[in-house]
Amino acid sequence: MVGRLNVYTISIFVALGGALFGFDIASISGVVGTDQYQKFYGNPLGTTQGSITGAMAAGSFIGALSSSFLGDKFSRKVSIQIGAVLWCIGASIQSASNGVAMLIAGRAIAGLCVGLTSALVPIYQTEIAPRKLRGRIVGFQMFAIVCGIMIQYFIQYGCSFINSEAAFRIPWAIQTIPAVILFISLFFLPYSPRWLASKDRWDEVLRVLAFLRTANGNPNDPLVIAEYREIEDQIRSEREANSNSFHELFSQKIRKRLFLSMAIQMWSQLSGINVMMYYIVYVLKSAGIANTRFAASIQYIINVVMTVPCLLWIDRWGRRPSLLIGAPVMSFWHFVIGGLLMRYGEPNPAVNEPETLIVVGHPAVSRTILACSYLFVATFAVSWAPISWLYPPEIAPVRVRAKSVAVATATNWAANFALGFGVPPLLRSISWRMFFLFGAFNIAAFINVLFALPETKQRTIEEMDEIFEHGEPLWKTFRAKGETDRLDKLARDIELYASVASKS
Repeated sequence: MVGRLNVYTISIFVALGGALFGFDIASISGVVGTDQYQKFYGNPLGTTQGSITGAMAAGSFIGALSSSFLGDKFSRKVSIQIGAVLWCIGASIQSASNGVAMLIAGRAIAGLCVGLTSALVPIYQTEIAPRKLRGRIVGFQMFAIVCGIMIQYFIQYGCSFINSEAAFRIPWAIQTIPAVILFISLFFLPYSPRWLASKDRWDEVLRVLAFLRTANGNPNDPLVIAEYREIEDQIRSEREANSNSFHELFSQKIRKRLFLSMAIQMWSQLSGINVMMYYIVYVLKSAGIANTRFAASIQYIINVVMTVPCLLWIDRWGRRPSLLIGAPVMSFWHFVIGGLLMRYGEPNPAVNEPETLIVVGHPAVSRTILACSYLFVATFAVSWAPISWLYPPEIAPVRVRAKSVAVATATNWAANFALGFGVPPLLRSISWRMFFLFGAFNIAAFINVLFALPETKQRTIEEMDEIFEHGEPLWKTFRAKGETDRLDKLARDIELYASVASKS
């Protein structure tokens, strides 16, 4: 139990890297509708607002790609510390910005941090987590993201009543606090045992595994030795292959996993979740909701609450069923919102507004759109949200894990940038059709998962080669009930051998 407590504690602290991502999302959604922000930055609309929002994702794209080199060379945890420093610099520039150009620069620098942490935090969590709890442990990344969104949004909401520039400068400055906590706490956390193994620091590997898996740090525990031997065998077989990791990333054996990781990250963005995060105020204004900021605050609470069931049961439910159920349900909510806006929306008489279509005089329709927005976010939180961060690091071999996750996460940020930049002009040009577009994306995601994604629950990350090479139908990839657990069997064999040796 103490071993699990160690893993939970470590994962919670390192997940502050995910909280920074959440702070970024709410740092825009909480201010775009305020008079103070609009007045100071010259009422940014269309591509101008898209550039402000998308700057973070552009920086994150570069940060995600650089994480492959930094994570392998300097370790996962040191690279996350580098990201925390970059975040403090970027947040400071945003808080002190004197115009749109400086704000964009600050968001791009902070984005370098988000790119690094969004790639490396799930890797670190994956590499320290017990196989039976890996979904929950890596899910803390998503839980930290949604908590960061909610906390920052309420800070923004409270500061919005300040009738000065402090309404947005104070919340942007406060963003440095979790980054400082993350930077300091990482000095006290262990290195990833898989990274240590890749550097041949085997004594430290055994010591870290004992700390993570046992109550008293016993290196002679059979399960500790069994996992140690699995890591050792995996590292040895990878070195015997003697291939260039960048070349192997696109080899026939690995590219299926790489493309699947990229697809999962891409579909999570194309689900439309960041439309409901960055620009929820615009959506609610189109729906004719009066107090949009208060209505949005409820959505962020729902986002946090509905992430909890997935954390508790993802290792029982599995990855595949959660994605297959979540995608078509999210598509349904988009189609309902788009259909109601098409039927009841009227041209907005105000010219300089983000919304060109609004619902007027139909309170039941407005409430239905609001409810569908809430249900969409709840569906995403309980299905795709944690798995999009969990799946890429758990299926990649250790020799290419940092590079594979870097490319997958960069795909996430490329899609994020495109949406952050493109949604404001899309809302002004195609209005309700945009929701039909995201609904279609979710249908495509369902088809992709149905035919390409194998189940990985309850398996060690050293067993992923077996999962992707067994050749059976996808729904049979997970271990059948009653089948012997390989790691437990190895631990029993070690325990039996030690018992026989002690008697002789």
